[in-house]
Amino acid sequence: MKKFSILLAATALVSVMATAASAKTLVYCSEASPEGFDPGLYTGGQTFDAASRTVYSRLVEFKHGGTEIEPGLAESWTVSEDGKEYTFKLRKGVKFQTTDFFTPTRDLNADDVIFSFERQLKADNPWNKYVEGAAWEYAAGMGFPELIKSVEKVDDLTVKFVLNRPEAPFIANLGMDFASIMSKEYADKLAADGKMAQLNQMPLGTGPFTFVAYQPDAVIRYKAHPDYFGGKQKIDDLVFAITTDAAVRVQKLKAGECHVAPYPNAADVPDLKKDENLTVLEGPGLNVSYLAYNTTQAPFDKAEVRRALNQAVNKQAIVDAVFQGAGQVAKNPIPPTMWSYNDAVQDDTYDPEAAKKALEAAGVKDLKMKIWAMPVSRPYMLNARRAAELMQADLAKVGVTAEIVSYEWAEYLKLSKDKARDGAVILGWTGDNGDPDNFLDTLLGCDAVGGNNRAQWCNEEFNKLVKDAKVTSDQAERTKLYQEAQVIFKREAPWMTINHSVVSIPVSKKVTGFQNDPLGIHRFDGVDIAE
Repeated sequence: MKKFSILLAATALVSVMATAASAKTLVYCSEASPEGFDPGLYTGGQTFDAASRTVYSRLVEFKHGGTEIEPGLAESWTVSEDGKEYTFKLRKGVKFQTTDFFTPTRDLNADDVIFSFERQLKADNPWNKYVEGAAWEYAAGMGFPELIKSVEKVDDLTVKFVLNRPEAPFIANLGMDFASIMSKEYADKLAADGKMAQLNQMPLGTGPFTFVAYQPDAVIRYKAHPDYFGGKQKIDDLVFAITTDAAVRVQKLKAGECHVAPYPNAADVPDLKKDENLTVLEGPGLNVSYLAYNTTQAPFDKAEVRRALNQAVNKQAIVDAVFQGAGQVAKNPIPPTMWSYNDAVQDDTYDPEAAKKALEAAGVKDLKMKIWAMPVSRPYMLNARRAAELMQADLAKVGVTAEIVSYEWAEYLKLSKDKARDGAVILGWTGDNGDPDNFLDTLLGCDAVGGNNRAQWCNEEFNKLVKDAKVTSDQAERTKLYQEAQVIFKREAPWMTINHSVVSIPVSKKVTGFQNDPLGIHRFDGVDIAE
């Protein structure tokens, strides 16, 4: 069965490459399979690449290669003086994609926007639990159900969001993937036919590319949306060739079997730079990797134990081995390129003897724990297995026995959210909107416990600071609050902060317009390829 699947995948990819003679086809060697195709349900970058940045659009968008907001499906917007009402004027004549499985009969209107958000905000909405286990992790983790009082239709092309309180990063948040706009007409037809789950399997939106087909764990195919409001793309066909092994991605790139291959092993980058057929795009990632303790489970419920374990691990050795110069040790939960970064915070020193004494003082003896290692490469952590092995060896020196475990990626993300999870999880984050709130509240706030907050950590002092920072538009005041929050984070140590990485993306020189995005997304609108 496995050999048959591999043969199918190879045959599909060869067929795709053969079509390049008659149409412009770009093949992207993606690093993992999408969890699904409804971006509101997930937080994985591979899912956003495959769904929200291809098929869908949002009210506002981030400019290519940056964090600046620009109009998207909304051509303009206004904000009330009290910061509680945001009114968006939608573009006229925005077309949804026509597919083999649905033909739209109308253009985008306010009903689509209301549907897209209310399904995530209201527990009694018929679409709130259309997928088993649906938790709307992003919307919930950012407190949107409590923040948004209502989403109201002013007229067909005007939508008003009424908030319960001011929210400084609100506009930036609406540019994020979970805020993608769906077709209510398509959803209504699926509901009438008893096929609601299809919304997460066969997506339809207003984005630059139309979904064609998905062969699980092998290939996703798209074609240019001819009526895209931003103009038909120069690429006729876009293919995601799912290739989980970083070395194989590089081989395919060098062989011309794909044109973009993210997350190469650090050791391969120098050789890629020498290849005259390739360009290696590099830039500091707006990211962090970490080891999240489950702070609800003994002995990880004690800050002094967590700090001792942090002291036991040589983080510089991990950065050297995994990133080979393309990264730096992390001390804060936000990257140093982000405003409000508190450089005055002192990192845990690598001191095995001090760690051993601290564990003894805390009454911890013969500790056995699990370290969860991601099965895929991510921009913030290229080789979690290697990082886990180095942690394992360091912890053994202070009398801690660590077992390394892993799961298939989608399962890993799901299981690691469990409040009763055992062990500590290697994960990371690339900022979605350039705002510190997207790290500090989204990953460590009390609202995110059971979701993005893999440490299950709810500290009222920390939480108040990040919540207070949300409701002021004064960046100097927000900076002060976030810097105080970073001090508390370091004192309580819900994570072992590991590293911030430089992101390298090798690209065929035939490709133009592709950018190394600081938000960690891979976009193909505006991209061209020489025939």
